[in-house]
Amino acid sequence: MSAALVEVHEGPEALATAVAGELLSRIEDAQADGREPHIGLTGGTIARRIHAEVARLSPDSDVDWSRVVVWWGDERFVAPDDPDRNAGQARSDFLDAVPVDPGKVHPMPSTADASSAEQGAADYGDAMRADGAGEFEVLMLGVGPDGHVASLFPGHAALDVDDRIAVRVHDSPKPPPERISLTLAALNRSRSVWFLVSGEEKADAVARALAEPPPDLHDIPAAGVSGLEETIWFLDRPAASRL
Repeated sequence: MSAALVEVHEGPEALATAVAGELLSRIEDAQADGREPHIGLTGGTIARRIHAEVARLSPDSDVDWSRVVVWWGDERFVAPDDPDRNAGQARSDFLDAVPVDPGKVHPMPSTADASSAEQGAADYGDAMRADGAGEFEVLMLGVGPDGHVASLFPGHAALDVDDRIAVRVHDSPKPPPERISLTLAALNRSRSVWFLVSGEEKADAVARALAEPPPDLHDIPAAGVSGLEETIWFLDRPAASRL
């Protein structure tokens, strides 16, 4: 696993523009090297800002969106049209604005697709085995004030699941309680892991995750994810204020 790099930007706008530009550049580089990049998306306010910047900057890039495969790190197990679904937000923010192949966009199951979150997690694992590359080119993750990552929360049993790609989270402390999340084992199969963190309310979690020696991942789950080649924490100044 790679040592973490920290990149601090003045505010959320500068952070979003920098990450969006870097994402487009990484996709271009992967495609130039002959790879079809698989990217993992996250939800949240800063992710939505980044997605909007991707849509804005994409026309000036050389990304071939027909050769990009899209996945998610976690999702709320709710109706497909629920406005809080990460997949729906990503579609409205940028996926509908770029010429991505719909067959290469893999949202996590909703209540319309699976009888339970447990079944949805199993189905998503099957989809990744069938259509995945075995690793993400870039995996983007948010971090909660409690240090949670994807939908893996401190103290939850899902943190110790290592024999599945995705897992049901049935008692999330952050509503809604029913979610699907990739496991730590799956998240760690990423060339590059990018943590996207904005706001002073996240500063303590950032400082704890980056502390030496590293904290117990059961206390700060974000500390349990690292890229195979690179790990970058993209922060704004408020999020970095306790480093």
